[in-house]
Amino acid sequence: MGESLVVLSAVLPVFCIIGLGGLLRRANWLTEEADRSILRVTINVLVPFLILDSTLGNQALHQLGNLLLAPLAGIATALAGFFLAHQAASLAGLREARQRRTFALAAGLYNYGYVPIPLALILYGQETVGVLFVHNVGVEVALWTAGLALLKGAPPGREWHRIFNLPLLAIVVGQALNLSGGDQLVPQFMLSIFKMLGQCAIPMGMILIGATIADEIHEFHSQAAWRTMGVACLLRQLILPAFFLLLARWLPCSLELKRVILLQAAMPAAVFPVVMAKHYDGDTATALRVVISSSALSLVTTPLWIRLGTYFLF
Repeated sequence: MGESLVVLSAVLPVFCIIGLGGLLRRANWLTEEADRSILRVTINVLVPFLILDSTLGNQALHQLGNLLLAPLAGIATALAGFFLAHQAASLAGLREARQRRTFALAAGLYNYGYVPIPLALILYGQETVGVLFVHNVGVEVALWTAGLALLKGAPPGREWHRIFNLPLLAIVVGQALNLSGGDQLVPQFMLSIFKMLGQCAIPMGMILIGATIADEIHEFHSQAAWRTMGVACLLRQLILPAFFLLLARWLPCSLELKRVILLQAAMPAAVFPVVMAKHYDGDTATALRVVISSSALSLVTTPLWIRLGTYFLF
């Protein structure tokens, strides 16, 4: 019971900050015009510093297995989610192809960033966070190739280049310094800068998520909403977590990677598909229903899956 309270205490601040983002949008203190600039600073400045803070000196990233298996696990789990969600889309009461494709992306992709990062820090420490970032490279590859093609109903196009970004550069630089011993030469004042800026990334990202949800909340209700949400939650928070735990148990990998897969098994649907659906002509309302229902239910299921997975895996 104590472990469940620890997990719940780690999850609640995340959703409270997301809620704060929604309130800031409603009060017009965080305007929609400001989102693009804040998002750009978060992704291109704050997140890379968070990555450097988590990777420099990280002993878990000296293991070849983590460097190879972690991104492969990210690709495999994301693709498995897309495939199963695509098969289940017809059960969700969605008539249009555009709605079914959006459902497949939204229900198939777990929250791989702003929710598991603070959980990994609280429950396991910096070494697991470093492996999580390497794992997420694989998720990004799957998202911007197979995921985007699924949403658009077309073969993968030019958007694959989006995987080459500043967070990926931070992972490469951080790992190069680790393997060469250069991490020992980084001045302490620079390490302090990395930590201070990196600590801003997670709350800033969660506030933007809350603001985005607030923008689209008016599309949440419809007659078919409950069926869509029910199928999404069944898939995202029962079927896929069981598959992920089996993968973590039988995959010959490090303790840190097993913890990463466990965290991803317990995650709700990612919020970013709401943004993608809006930008790439998906069905925003379908993505929103999946995200909100899955996120709300995760307040209960995330602590349960982490506790169950801990007994099952370790």
